[in-house]
Amino acid sequence: MSRRHIISLLMENEAGALSRVAGLFSARAYNIESLTVAPTEDATMSRMTIVSVGSEDIIEQITKQLNKLVDVIKVMDLTEGSHIERELMLVKVRAVGGDREEIKRTADIFRGSIIDVTESTYTIELTGAGSKLDAFLEAIDSGFIIETVRTGASGIGRGERSLKL
Repeated sequence: MSRRHIISLLMENEAGALSRVAGLFSARAYNIESLTVAPTEDATMSRMTIVSVGSEDIIEQITKQLNKLVDVIKVMDLTEGSHIERELMLVKVRAVGGDREEIKRTADIFRGSIIDVTESTYTIELTGAGSKLDAFLEAIDSGFIIETVRTGASGIGRGERSLKL
């Protein structure tokens, strides 16, 4: 049975490392739903978060292959334990006349922030689980949506569970 997994890894912060990880997925025809990467508190390392869907066997194979890459220092499947995940979304909506107040109210309900205002648009920033962001998009008339940008999931283990050397 396939399910969604959040795989987090520490890797050397070097040119080509991201390409090698992405190449591992494409060479084996594994799909990446989202991918985020940024330096950690240690500038020599980056943390990459990959969201993929697959059976336990496929995810285990992915994890083993990632561990074999020279740039990869440590791998953790966050979905194997208690974790927190968040995603950032920026959505630009048409907001004119009476619709402005309704859109503002909907953004407030979802704890979104209006970060840019023009005479005819709002740009709203939302963070949360992907399902919350999906629900926001469903709550707004699709005719109002001009543009949507999403980061993909970032995650961290709860409590003492951490991806650290």
